[in-house]
Amino acid sequence: MPQYAILRFAKQKGGAGALEAHHERTKEKYASNPDIDTTKSKYNFHIVQPSTTYRKEVDSRIATAGCKTRKDSVRFIDTLITASPEFFKGKNREQVRIMFQTATNFLEEKIGEKNIFSAIVHMDERTPHLHLCFTPITDDGRLSAKDIIGNRTQLTKWQDEFWSHMVKAFPGLERGESASVTGRKHIPTRVFKQAIHLTKDAERIQEILGGINPLNASKKRDEAVTLIKTFLPKAENFFTVLTRYKNEFERQERVNKSLRQKIEDSKPSMKEQLEAYDLKRNYERLKKMYNAIPEDIRREAIQARKPREIDSDRGGR
Repeated sequence: MPQYAILRFAKQKGGAGALEAHHERTKEKYASNPDIDTTKSKYNFHIVQPSTTYRKEVDSRIATAGCKTRKDSVRFIDTLITASPEFFKGKNREQVRIMFQTATNFLEEKIGEKNIFSAIVHMDERTPHLHLCFTPITDDGRLSAKDIIGNRTQLTKWQDEFWSHMVKAFPGLERGESASVTGRKHIPTRVFKQAIHLTKDAERIQEILGGINPLNASKKRDEAVTLIKTFLPKAENFFTVLTRYKNEFERQERVNKSLRQKIEDSKPSMKEQLEAYDLKRNYERLKKMYNAIPEDIRREAIQARKPREIDSDRGGR
C-alpha cells in the first residue's frame, strides 16, 4: 500500500482561542471531534512549546518585526503534517518523534525558526499528526501569507520540496498527486464529522415525528421542537459550507464510476474520493429531511430560539 507524505496549510485571520484549545488539548471534552481519545492525550508531545497563548505569541512576533496589518490580514498559518496511516504501523513513539522532527526541520529552513511558535504532535487520534503554527513574516519584515505560501503553483512546489526532504530520511514515502493536476479541492475532516452528527440528529427527529400519536402528541411535539431548534441553524450552516465543494463533488462522482469495482486494492486517495461521495449523499438526505419538517413545527422551533442565539448563529457564519 502506498505511503504518502502530507502537508497542508490553513490561513488564520482572527483570534486563536478555539484553535489553541484544540491543539493544546485544554478542554475536557471534544464533542465536535469524536476521534479524540482523551485517555491517550498524555502521549501528545511538543516539538516547539509555546511560551504563552497563541494570540500573544502572534502579536509579539508581529510587533517585534514592525509589520503593518489590516483587519483582514492572515496573522498566522496552521500547518498540518502527517502521513498515510500505513506509514505509522509498527513505529514506536521515538520513531514517530523523529519523523515529525524531520518535518519541523523542513519548515524551519523554509519559513524561519523564529516564526514558529507552536508545534505539537497529536497521538490521541486515529493517525499521528503534527500541528505547526507560524507567523508568515518575510525576511524584510512584512506580514504576508501570499509571499510565504504563494499561489497554487507555489503550493505544488512546496509539496515537491517537502516530499524531497522527507524521502531522504524515509525512502518509502511517495509524493501524492498535486491538486493543481487533479483539480481536487481538499474537504476538511470536520465537514465529514459534521455530516455524521447532523445525520444522527436528523434520524432522531424523524423517529420522534414518526412516533407522534393522539396519546403522546403534546409531549412528542415538545421534544421535536427542542431538537429542531438546535438542528435548524446547524443544518443551515452545513448547507452553506457544502456549496463550497460543489465542483469537487461533481468531479469525484465522475471518478467514482470507475472506482467502486477497485476499492479493495485502491489507493488511499480513492478511498477519500468515495468518502466525499458519501458526504454528498448525506447532504442530500439531510436536505430532504430538513425540507420535510412540518411548517408549523419548524416555525415553533424558530420562535423558541432566543434572539441572542439567532444573532450568535449569524455571526458565526
